[in-house]
Amino acid sequence: MTIPVLDLWLDDRALAPRLGAAFRDIGFAAAINHGVPSSVTEALYSAANAFFDLPLDVKQQVARPRPDQNRGYIGRGDETLARLAGQHTPPDYKEIFSIGPFDLPDEPYYTVPAAYPSFASNLWPRTPATLQPAMRAYWHEVTRLARRVLGIGARALGLPADYFHAMTDRHISMLRLICYPPYDGAPQHGQLRAGVHTDLNMLTLVHANSDTGGLEVRARDSSWIAPSTAGDVYIVNVGDILMRWTNDLWLSTPHRVANPPSGWRERRISIPFFFQANYDTVVECLPTCKPAGEPSKYPAVTVGAYRAERYARTAG
Repeated sequence: MTIPVLDLWLDDRALAPRLGAAFRDIGFAAAINHGVPSSVTEALYSAANAFFDLPLDVKQQVARPRPDQNRGYIGRGDETLARLAGQHTPPDYKEIFSIGPFDLPDEPYYTVPAAYPSFASNLWPRTPATLQPAMRAYWHEVTRLARRVLGIGARALGLPADYFHAMTDRHISMLRLICYPPYDGAPQHGQLRAGVHTDLNMLTLVHANSDTGGLEVRARDSSWIAPSTAGDVYIVNVGDILMRWTNDLWLSTPHRVANPPSGWRERRISIPFFFQANYDTVVECLPTCKPAGEPSKYPAVTVGAYRAERYARTAG
């Protein structure tokens, strides 16, 4: 099995059955000709490298303030993604800078207790000065791409292309810069750059600057597939929320970030965008995904409640 490639130059109607098959068979697809300007992506890689080059004490000035807030700098040893699946491993070997929504209206929706931590404040470092504008510009571009992919997905499910629009118009997505540094020594037993996990959001769109020690996807026969992330390609995958919405028709497939070869001394940067619906959206079986006369596999749950319970497992 391989990761299907979707050429986004094609019409959305033509892409819908291909996307549906990819998400049904393995839960992943590689998107090319996606329309995100290379200048925007390159500016973000440059700013990310400049940030991760900073001394640790400087990066920690914007350290994540609380374990339940996915904001700011998260250092090595502070996250173990395998906990999302109930597994216990050594911490992931990586460091992170993370932001959520910004430029929010002064309205109760964004400030009531139920909105926390979905709209917690972002933490911006003073240096590099290029980081904030680069992340903001990229956020807008990748959100546009995510909305298009979701619209294609809606068509694949036999729904109107704008079916999810009202459920994602105040989305609580997260943009991360992940630095996978060279190992200082041999990894601990069972340690990976990112442990085996599934994503808890709707859709994930990942851009990376290297294949070495990169993403691996678990196929149905339990073998591991390493899709190429080199070049201008996005790896798009189904998250747990979307699998739940589709009554398991689409797969949220376990994946990991492998260790590089022994002695590899180069940094890898990955830029995942975790597209997530509004926090008060109720997730229940879609009308086209429930066989007649059969109950749904999952009870209804709000996005905010689901996210809070699952994400709390990962913090160190």
